[in-house]
This record gives sequence, C-alpha cells and structure tokens, in this order.
Amino acid sequence: MELTYPSATSTPTLHRFRPSLFSLPPSPLRLSAKPPFLQPNKQLRFFASLSNISPPSSSSRHFSFLPLYPSQKPSTRFVVSAAPGGAVDTAEDKLPADLHVTETREPNSRVRLSVEVPPVVCEDSYRRVIREFGKQSKIPGFRPGKNIPETILVNYVGKENVQKATVESILKRTLPHALSSVTGKALEDSIRIASKFSDMEKTYTTLNTLRYDVLVDVAPVVKWIPEDAYKNLKVVVELDSDTDAQRIAEQELKRRHKSLGALKIVADRGLQIGDVAVIDISATTIEKDESNAKRIPAAETKGFNFDTEDGDKVLPGFLDSIIGIKSGETKSFPLVFPESWKQEDLRGVHAQFTVQCKELFYRNLPELNDSIADKLIPGCTTIEEVKQLLLQKCQEVEQSAKDQATDNAILDQIQQMVEIDIPQSIFEEQGRQLYGAQLLQVQANMKINEQQLAALSSPKAVNQFLNTQKENITRIIKQNLAIGDIFSRENLQYSTEDLAKEVQNSIAEFQQHKQDYDEERVKEQVQEVLEGAKVLEWLREHAEIQYITK
Repeated sequence: MELTYPSATSTPTLHRFRPSLFSLPPSPLRLSAKPPFLQPNKQLRFFASLSNISPPSSSSRHFSFLPLYPSQKPSTRFVVSAAPGGAVDTAEDKLPADLHVTETREPNSRVRLSVEVPPVVCEDSYRRVIREFGKQSKIPGFRPGKNIPETILVNYVGKENVQKATVESILKRTLPHALSSVTGKALEDSIRIASKFSDMEKTYTTLNTLRYDVLVDVAPVVKWIPEDAYKNLKVVVELDSDTDAQRIAEQELKRRHKSLGALKIVADRGLQIGDVAVIDISATTIEKDESNAKRIPAAETKGFNFDTEDGDKVLPGFLDSIIGIKSGETKSFPLVFPESWKQEDLRGVHAQFTVQCKELFYRNLPELNDSIADKLIPGCTTIEEVKQLLLQKCQEVEQSAKDQATDNAILDQIQQMVEIDIPQSIFEEQGRQLYGAQLLQVQANMKINEQQLAALSSPKAVNQFLNTQKENITRIIKQNLAIGDIFSRENLQYSTEDLAKEVQNSIAEFQQHKQDYDEERVKEQVQEVLEGAKVLEWLREHAEIQYITK
C-alpha cells in the first residue's frame, strides 16, 4: 500500500509538468458512408476547407494563433516550471537532530529516499502531540489550560491514537527536510510515501525511531545524441501528390457547378460518364471450386449513389465494367483488388462483382458564366473572381499542409535524437490528457448515456488506453521535452504583446462558449503554444529541408 502525502504546504519547491495541449491528433473528417471499393479521397481534406469561402474584405489581414480552448491545438509541448506556493523554509521547524537520508536512483527518473528519524526527533514530536492533545482535551476534573498528567491524558485519548498522531507528526515535520536533496527537481504531485503506515507505527512503538521510504519523480534530463544534434537537422518531407492547388481549385469549381444542376431521370440509354447511378453491389471471392466462394461484406452496399465522374476513386476497372448499364439491369464481372489497396486483407483478392442499377440520372447544369458566380461563391460577380478566390484558398490550404508536414517531420526527427528516462507520473498525465480529449470528442460526435460514459471513464478503460498507446504517448513526451530543452538552450523569447493578445483571444473564446476557465492556466497554455511555435520557427530556419512527392 502506498500513502499519498497530503500536505502541499509542507514540501520543497516542486516542478509542474504540463501535458501537451496541441500535440493532440486532429479530429477526423466526418464523411458520409461509402463502400470500401472506393479508395480514400485525399482531396477531401482540401474540400473541407473550402466550404465557407467569401470574397476578401477591405480590412488588412492578420495572423494569430488559434484559441486554446475549447478548440484543439495542432501541436505543443510540456513545460517544466516551479510550482507556486511549493517552497518551504525548513529552518522554520528546525529539528533537534539531523535525519539520516539515503538517496537511491531508480528507473523512470524516480528517486527513492530512505529516511531514518533519530529517537530524539521522535521524542520531540511526541511531546508536541501530548501538548496539543492537552490543549484540546476536556477531561472531567481538570480546568481548561491546566496541565494534565501524561498517563491520565494518554488513557483518556487512547494510547493507539497518540501513537498514530505521533507518527503523523513525525512525517509532517521530517518530510520537507528529507526532500531537501531534490528541491527544484521534484515533479509536482509525484511524492509518495511507499512505506506502510502499520510498519512505521510498529517501528516507532518498538524502537522509538521511525523509518520510511519516499518515492519522488524528478525532472528528466534530455540527452541529445550526438550533443546539439538539433542544430544540424537534415529533414526529408514527403508531400501528398494530391495537393496541387491549381488542380484542386479546378475540381472544387466543378463540384460547386455540379451542385447547382438538377438531377433528371435517364430513360432511353445506358450509363455514361457524367451520370449518377443508384446501385446495389455484391461481391464474392473467385475460387476454383465455386462452392468455396465467400462473400466479401466489406465490398458490398445497397442504394449507393455513384457519381461516374469519381471513377478514379473506385476499384480499377469498376467504372468501365458498368458503363452502358440501364436502369433495372444487372451486370456481373470479375475484378482484382490491387496490391496497393488500403484494406490489407483485400489485396490481391480475385472478386466477382454483381451490380444492379436501381436508378439512373443525368445532370441538367446551368451554363458556367458570370450569371451564376454569386451562387458559386456569395459576393462574387464574375467566374474569373470565383476561380481566383478558389485558387487563393487552395494555395493557403496547400501551404498550411506543407508547413504542417514540415513540422511533423522535424518533430519526428528530434524525438529520435534524444534519450529521456520518462517518469511514470509524466507518462500517465500525458496519457490521461490524450484520453480525455478523445472522450470529449466522442461526446461531441455522438450521444452517450451516463452508463456508457462511466464505462469509458473507468480506470480499466484509461489503463487500457495507456497500454495500447504507450508508443505514441512516449513519442509525444519526447518531442515536447526536446522542444522545451531547445527553447531554453537557445534563449528564445516571444513578445509580451503576443502573450497578452493570445491570452485575450483564448479567454474570449471561453466566454463565447460560456465555459469556465482559469486565467492563470490559460496564460500558461498560451506560453506553451508561443514557445513551441518559436522553437519550430528556429528549427525550420536552421535545418536542411528537402521536399519530395509521394
């Protein structure tokens, strides 16, 4: 059994280790269901950013960080700082004799302090306890304030209660002195008395002394391999080939134009490129013995709205196989899932597809001219203005994606360059922060009852997350500690104006969403964001970066 020492005012200066707030993974794009024979559309991330475009206003543009809460941050780090109100002057309670403290280093940046309290200190603490009981006890026959014989007082209070109170007094008095060797290094909320209270009580009653062990996590040391490795970064950044701004802008214009067209039933011909078909799809494996053929549930769907202009996003050969199909007809054809298919268990599978066309439509599109510019983007008067605005937005998204890919590559490389003995308390704090963010996302995306929430919040669920996500949590911690170390080593700074501005923006968002907040905590979080941004800016300036296309 471990006892948590409760007195925050009786510990030396501690370090607070703040978990990452903007290293949380972004929320996934919520898309309508589509059958798995469709390849994932990487362009959707661009289209999602183009849904609310308006012409630029006459006011000048400005840059600011995203508010911290309730929005998520794209990435951040831990910061180690001295915890407020944690310092205690041990001279205020000078002990009559020195303690004997043995310090042993343990894994995960943990220190074990084996403390032996001499009898004179135990006796002094006992006398204090007796005096305190004498002041508080109201014993018949003794006026308040008068000295009560010790034997009578002990019998009245109870010998066992006096012993327990004395052990607690000894711990409270000696713990700050015992922790003096880790002053300035101990992590907040990591101090634990590992010895059983019953064992301490037994030692005191038999030997009139006290022995106990204290476990404390200390701020981990960041060791660069080689030293100052971050100063010579050579980073290769892989960029998505589907993020060409010009092509994406053209596709977005086409998509918006199509949305203005009315779907009309095709009655006298088969499927053509440009049509939309409502189809049922079934699939089985192709085996030498047909009796061994198995359904492929992952490739089946009913009532699927298939836009033929998205033919490059489906299984190769699928579109060509159904061209010409008429409403009410059924076609069956074999296809092979390519080895590059995202769903691994379907790679190389020979499948027999059966497609039934339920309905067939064509689009009656308006002419693409200035008369529909305002319908494509409100406020625009010409098609050329629409094209330029879409291209501008796509270029911004493309640059943002490039910057994010660069930061991710840098962060991944620096975490591989450091050796850090991560304390368990830091690991658990970061893991719980990530799990809490995921739980909030689940609550935002779906309705869950109290029973489901309790199950998701249970220690078992949290510990399972910590175990399954150990590698990811460790990676994030190493990144954050490495960034914090660079910020300190390079004496980087940010302006007080930026800090004040971003604190104000963050508080405004809290108030807008009518959420409670701690202004001091908000300030700390903003500092983390600004420090992280400064480090990444410095690393980009000093690194050798090469961009390649996937």
